Amino acid sequence: MNSNSTMTTVMPHAIAKPAVTPLALVGLAAGLAVAVGAAFWFSDYHLFQLTMVVVYAIAILGLSIVTGFNGQISLGHGAFYAIGAYVTAILMDKYDVPYFYTLPASAVVCAGVGFLIGLPALRLGGLYLALTTFALAVAIPQLLKHKALEDFTGGVQGIVILKPDPPFGLPINGDQWLYLFTLGVGCIMFLLAWNLLRGRIGRAMRAIRDRAVAAEAMGIDIAMLKTRTFAVSAMFTGIAGSLGAIAVQFVAPDSFTVFLSIEFFVGMVVGGAASIGGAVFGAFFIQFVPNLADQISKAAPGAVRGIILIIFLYLAPAGMAGLTRMAIRRLRRPKPTGA
Repeated sequence: MNSNSTMTTVMPHAIAKPAVTPLALVGLAAGLAVAVGAAFWFSDYHLFQLTMVVVYAIAILGLSIVTGFNGQISLGHGAFYAIGAYVTAILMDKYDVPYFYTLPASAVVCAGVGFLIGLPALRLGGLYLALTTFALAVAIPQLLKHKALEDFTGGVQGIVILKPDPPFGLPINGDQWLYLFTLGVGCIMFLLAWNLLRGRIGRAMRAIRDRAVAAEAMGIDIAMLKTRTFAVSAMFTGIAGSLGAIAVQFVAPDSFTVFLSIEFFVGMVVGGAASIGGAVFGAFFIQFVPNLADQISKAAPGAVRGIILIIFLYLAPAGMAGLTRMAIRRLRRPKPTGA
């Protein structure tokens, strides 16, 4: 009888707890309204910067899925970004495929490559997997320059593509439309990630990350889930690469060096490794901090950037997401009453 009464007192609270609080929904709607309004408030140059923030946020989100939520360290996601960018550029330049149709193509290609690359993850882990993905990031730019692929990739010269025009005669310019289009795709990708990571598959990912042996004992197919996670992660980053190619209107092998993978990793750590919303802050960091560092010191911007990164990680070791969660807990903590 006591156990039943305990169940009736505990379970209603577990069921009644909403997935998203009304306050969070209001904040999300307000943030989205501001993001859409930015298309009509900022100059074309600043809109390009914001477009790249959305692009980088999707790429960092893809890395967070495999590293932050599944525990597989990847230092090669710049390679998937490059593959997605080149799929879009080749389809648009060589075959006159509309830009919006290139996104599904990039998603399929990058998911397939990610699945194949994810197979070594079944035998490798930790630093060994990190080195394997790092080698991929080093190799991809060299492969794109290879003579056998020059007819498609353009070799060291790269490929120039045209900026898309607004559809349906909308009274906005190309930069405004590209920003809104990228923002719309970004919202869809973040919604997909939120739905995936909060469900059964997301819980299985975190179980493998935290206790692989216990997860296997519970019946989770670790090998298959790891491979599929890598594929989904590569798909997200590949779509980001497609959007980035459309925004920049140019792709070349030297644009996708190994430092791009390091940038994504830095953005993930700064935003919060196991955080969906943290990817947005990480994207702002890698987009604007280099400009800030260059303004502070023309002679040694890299040193200034490194100092900024060290200071931030010292103040927020769990990333911006961890800092935000800590601030919310402190605000919700009841104040002590006097005697």
